[in-house]
Amino acid sequence: MKIILPVAGKGTRLRPHTHTRAKSLVQVAGKTVLEHIIERLKVLAAEELIFITDENGQQIEAFMKRCFPDLKCSYIVQKDRLGPAHAVSLAAPRIVPGDDVLVVFNDTIFVTDLGRILDLCADCDGLIFSKEVEDYQRFGVNVIRDGIIVDMVEKPDTPISRLAQVGLYYLRDASGFMRYLDQAIQAGDTVKGEFYLPAVFMRMIRDGLRFRAPEIDAWLDCGKPETLLETNRYLLEQRHSCRGELVDTVVIPPVYIAEGVKVKGSIIGPYVSLATGTVVEASIIRDSIINADCHVRDANLRFSILGNAVKLSGSPRRMNIGDDSLIEIDS
Repeated sequence: MKIILPVAGKGTRLRPHTHTRAKSLVQVAGKTVLEHIIERLKVLAAEELIFITDENGQQIEAFMKRCFPDLKCSYIVQKDRLGPAHAVSLAAPRIVPGDDVLVVFNDTIFVTDLGRILDLCADCDGLIFSKEVEDYQRFGVNVIRDGIIVDMVEKPDTPISRLAQVGLYYLRDASGFMRYLDQAIQAGDTVKGEFYLPAVFMRMIRDGLRFRAPEIDAWLDCGKPETLLETNRYLLEQRHSCRGELVDTVVIPPVYIAEGVKVKGSIIGPYVSLATGTVVEASIIRDSIINADCHVRDANLRFSILGNAVKLSGSPRRMNIGDDSLIEIDS
């Protein structure tokens, strides 16, 4: 199996944090989004991970070499921003006949048993993983008949289906999938100038290919500050860890306090992530993500995200601060 990971994109909804790093390298619950995703993919023992990157590709490559040196990876730059289907199509030179392929987009962390893929796909050509949602109007949805996808509708006005596509796709015939991608691109099958995967899948469905839509257990959005904090809460429920140096401090679980963190005279938690090198003094922090090498003093934080090396002094309640910032607020 080959795995394609499109990680290009500006991550504008996560600014200021994506001004200085690739969006998949934003931290949540003590790890980067990409690290959470790769750990979930390791069960597949894939032959190769194919990253489709933008100008931040060197950050992705350096991260993978540092954290997952044993995995075979290749990196392809998407020079023209022509949409997600175009990004996936750039992996074609890495695909050979007989390959199957998993496509994983990086705005979300998924919770599902990928070890069941071959069983789930035993009587069909591919899987378009889905999650039932209430706000179906915000998503592309799969329309199912007798367990098989018969249509896909982008942001429907009526509840024709509540099974939203979650950005996780499996194709048994990777070479055939690449041919369909090329057909869609050659036909100019765009929406507002960009190529999207549902149009490709509908070509395949019209030609008689069969897709199922297995539902995942959890769909954790990391694309906006508020949803990143929601994901932080979910993941900390599964992974409470406190390895820092605490003095006169109360910890309310669940939290992630990394080794190398120093906290003095503070109340931390619930749902707080403190990355290595951070120092917290005389502060109350709840529902927040504090990245590496920050210094927080005399602060009362909730629903906040601080980038790397932020120095914050004062009593704000809610902050969203990028890397290397200095904020001083007089009491």
